[in-house]
Amino acid sequence: MNPTATAPPAVGTSLLDGFSLEMTGKDVPKLEEAHATIPRGTRINVTFLGNEDLGMRLAAARAVKRLGFVPVPHISARRLPSQRHLEEFLTGLAADGTAENVFVVGGDPARPEGPYEDALAVIRTGLLQRHGVRHVGISGYPEGHPAIAEPSLWSALGDKSEVLGAQRIAGDVITQFGFDADAVLGWVADVRARGVGLPVRIGVPGPAGVRRLMTYATRFGVGTSASIARKYGFSLTNLMGTAGPDRFLHTLARGYDPARHGAVKVHFYTFGGLRATSEWVARFRHGDRAH
Repeated sequence: MNPTATAPPAVGTSLLDGFSLEMTGKDVPKLEEAHATIPRGTRINVTFLGNEDLGMRLAAARAVKRLGFVPVPHISARRLPSQRHLEEFLTGLAADGTAENVFVVGGDPARPEGPYEDALAVIRTGLLQRHGVRHVGISGYPEGHPAIAEPSLWSALGDKSEVLGAQRIAGDVITQFGFDADAVLGWVADVRARGVGLPVRIGVPGPAGVRRLMTYATRFGVGTSASIARKYGFSLTNLMGTAGPDRFLHTLARGYDPARHGAVKVHFYTFGGLRATSEWVARFRHGDRAH
């Protein structure tokens, strides 16, 4: 189910300006197919998955740059087996001219595969700026994290923001995707109340099948109660349908207050649907029906 109301001006002129996208190292052919539909200069994050190797990650970042976009390679702290592997990755990015922007995340493994317990440990090494990194993205979890207590999440967010400030590295917060815009806006307000002033990119699912959305939501601990599903615009009893973030973005735009929420943009989790997402954004911004 996709609501069809025309997008309010606040979405088109601010929240969707400068939106960013996410892809995996295996998605280069999909990026090639979609690149003409994506605004030049768009920031495109490249994930750091366990089933992809150094060469694949570097090649994906090069492809993003070659096609006229800004590569934002991910660094998964717990997946790094050694400092040497971190330096090898950063050296490769620097050699390719793709090291200026990175996103540092703790990562999925329950136990670190090397010396880095979390994203903060990587940031504190000082290796990022030594290899030409000028902007670091960090994670935010409006609905919490299935394996990390809420006080620890807040502490980590504050610590990372403080260390980036001390290192004079620019940054932003990219949130995990969710389906409840009101909850996300409340979390952003809490971020500001706690003194974190970094720009926030709100994670939004790109248009996708409901079953696929549910699979990812379960994996990342995202709330999917029947009431939240209805608010977002899909039914838990119709997993064969598709859903786009129309209603979510309308709610976000209505509730967004720059004085309270600060600098906010949107980051799309494409789930491999780079072209579907970029075309959906173009239709939505023009107030057309998003199918």
